[in-house]
Amino acid sequence: MAEILEYAPAPESRSVVTLRENYDLFVDGGFVPAESGESLTSLNPADESALATVAVAGPTDVDRAVSAARQAQENVWGPMSGAERGKYLFRIARILQERSRELAVLETMDNGKPIKETRDVDLPLAAAHFFYHAGWADKLHHAGLGTDPRPLGVAAQVIPWNFPLLMLAWKIAPALATGNTVVLKPAETTPLTALVFAEICQEADLPAGVVNIVTGAGGTGRTLVEHPGVDKVAFTGSTAVGRGIARAVAGTRKRLTLELGGKGANIVYDDAALDQAVEGIVTGIFFNQGHVCCAGSRLLVQESVAEELLSRLKERVSRIRVGDPLDKNTDLGAINSADQLSRIREVTDSGEAEGVERWSPACDLPTAGYWFAPTLLTGVSQSHRVVREEIFGPVLSVLTFRTPEEAVAKANNTPYGLSAGVWTEKGSRMLWTAERLRAGVVWSNTFNKLDPASPFGGYKESGYGREGGRHGLEAYLG
Repeated sequence: MAEILEYAPAPESRSVVTLRENYDLFVDGGFVPAESGESLTSLNPADESALATVAVAGPTDVDRAVSAARQAQENVWGPMSGAERGKYLFRIARILQERSRELAVLETMDNGKPIKETRDVDLPLAAAHFFYHAGWADKLHHAGLGTDPRPLGVAAQVIPWNFPLLMLAWKIAPALATGNTVVLKPAETTPLTALVFAEICQEADLPAGVVNIVTGAGGTGRTLVEHPGVDKVAFTGSTAVGRGIARAVAGTRKRLTLELGGKGANIVYDDAALDQAVEGIVTGIFFNQGHVCCAGSRLLVQESVAEELLSRLKERVSRIRVGDPLDKNTDLGAINSADQLSRIREVTDSGEAEGVERWSPACDLPTAGYWFAPTLLTGVSQSHRVVREEIFGPVLSVLTFRTPEEAVAKANNTPYGLSAGVWTEKGSRMLWTAERLRAGVVWSNTFNKLDPASPFGGYKESGYGREGGRHGLEAYLG
């Protein structure tokens, strides 16, 4: 095993972030106390320190937010020209860029992901989504969505904790570009960048009520989704919660899009550039601690190169630096919460109980916070729980195949259908495989590459509907 070089720590300063001690709800253009009187504390998962106290929205609070959104949509935002709406989105995009360092540090503190990911991926992409959709705001009649596309009205949006600010941008930007107004609920463990985004809305002089942010746990989300004043529901999160939302919306006039779990296959053929594939495999599963719905958590390797690739993969994984998420050298940060860490441990331990071989590199994990070493599981089969269930952590299951037909069969043998990667130097083999994979996104000799202009979404238990691109606009127009 190659020697791991030691680097001097290079921590990003926390001083660029100014947090309030307590955050209220953001309703009708201002921060207002929750009538519920309840609150929760947002923790830094890297050290379990308290960051801020956040209000919990109850039914009355959600009702106020939906009413504010309705008034703004009917009287201000809906009648406004697309060109004028676009100006506000451009302004928000520029402010996101101007405050990107502050937001990247805050996201890392609240979520646990490495600063180089929030700095180089989350913030640039979040701004890009607002820039992209700002350009669409006055061109909707050119999108092939009818001669007179109309907004749906009020959009209820519930986002997860793995990409808090980026998922906010995925949801809010297309909704605003198409003339809808928004009531958004961030995840209970990562509400802080959404609340700072509320400040950005104020800084951009966005009309009151166009964006409303209600914080809380699952109960707040259910109240919002089930509110009769909502016209559209957009949810990103677990398949189990998505099923419940689908049941709640069934039989109503509400439009629904769901972006749910995944168990993505990463297929490596024997002619692939192995070093390039190894980098893609590492990105596919260890990016954001594996807290990615489209993570390549199932590695399928052709038998003839399996031993060589696994050797190279272990060497590469041994170089992953686990530690302080604010250190610019860190590759793998903290698990987002104690509950998620418990879930990762439970499912991974079940694999060992089933006879799966487990390997992790030697690494010293911090004593405070929530941590899990990068892990490879070999000797697995399709029947093992670690292959069937979404772990949502830095755990990779490795399987082998002999023929392309077997690779596709194994890749599709899952209730999920969100993403896949294919590694081969043969264009014909790439196309043959991609055409047969039941996945919403298939990457060719790369992984986890996302763009605002490209639609993203899945099949089967990975949900329905698309986000991004022209297809994403359609979800917000009648």
